[in-house]
Amino acid sequence: MNYLFALTFLLCAYGCGCIHWLGLTVNGSSVGWNQTHHCKLLDGLVPDQLQLCRRNLELMHGIVHAAKLTKITCQNTFMDMRWNCSSIENAPHFTPDLAKGTRESAFVFSLAAAVVSHSIARACASGELPSCSCAPAPAEQAGPDFRWGGCGDNLRYGLQMGSAFSDAPMKNSRSGSQAFRLMHLHNNAVGRQSLVDAMETKCKCHGVSGSCSVKTCWKGLNDINHIAADLKSKYLAATKVIHRHVGTRRQLVPREMDVRPVRESELVYLVSSPDYCTQNEKYGSFGTQDRQCNKTSNGSDSCNLMCCGRGYNAYTEKIVERCQCKYHWCCYVTCKKCERTVERYVCK
Repeated sequence: MNYLFALTFLLCAYGCGCIHWLGLTVNGSSVGWNQTHHCKLLDGLVPDQLQLCRRNLELMHGIVHAAKLTKITCQNTFMDMRWNCSSIENAPHFTPDLAKGTRESAFVFSLAAAVVSHSIARACASGELPSCSCAPAPAEQAGPDFRWGGCGDNLRYGLQMGSAFSDAPMKNSRSGSQAFRLMHLHNNAVGRQSLVDAMETKCKCHGVSGSCSVKTCWKGLNDINHIAADLKSKYLAATKVIHRHVGTRRQLVPREMDVRPVRESELVYLVSSPDYCTQNEKYGSFGTQDRQCNKTSNGSDSCNLMCCGRGYNAYTEKIVERCQCKYHWCCYVTCKKCERTVERYVCK
């Protein structure tokens, strides 16, 4: 057991430090972030992150929010999978599923990088940051039925400051091998590109009685759940890579097809993951015993896949919920309480 603890600690010391800042959720919300010594609350910040914090204290509320949102979004996105991102709650102390260069760490790094830039861009538009404001009007020509206006999310500033914060650890040689750092720099960039690709035109109508004779439009970021779904698709199709010489430089190339370079749109990983069926501390697997499964599903949350062929147990649960609700003029709603029995299934 001591060996496993030492191994996990060693892996985290050289790998997890790159996303050590996700531990800001532990104590980051309890401070005002209005004095530079607050930046030392999390020992895992590398010098460049500490410097950014001291110079841009106003950003830290958004970064703390990004850490919380990264954890919640990851768990919601993978709740139907064997690996359900539960280990992210241990931040800043990670288990090997996120400490090594796995497919799972590729997803978490890309998501965290995307969420940081997303949070900063939105904070600019909402007026929370004195250092930025709404995005400038798009360069593209407005259509015949609308004009550019409103307050667009400032993605340019979000990408600038988000990348400075997220990428800083990977530029420090103490954050692991060159292969590890290249992998996570690449995946961070994939996460931020998902933000760029998900920018959409949003509009508001003006006119007599809502006739929409004039529309004002701006560029806005999509919801972070949309970004996470896109990155999950990239996770499922991620490419295993190796670090080898290409010409005069060492680069990451696909392990199975090293005749082509790594695509800018694909997530990459260095270490294969276990199947996460059984508990194994060495690999950071919590197993799926006692996980709920869906008896009627054919997807990853099905009892067959989730339980890895071990079978499942059924139990019944009584649920009390509001029902037969009526609206009364004016203005309240009354409801009755109804009880129903549902059947649940958990893996053996």
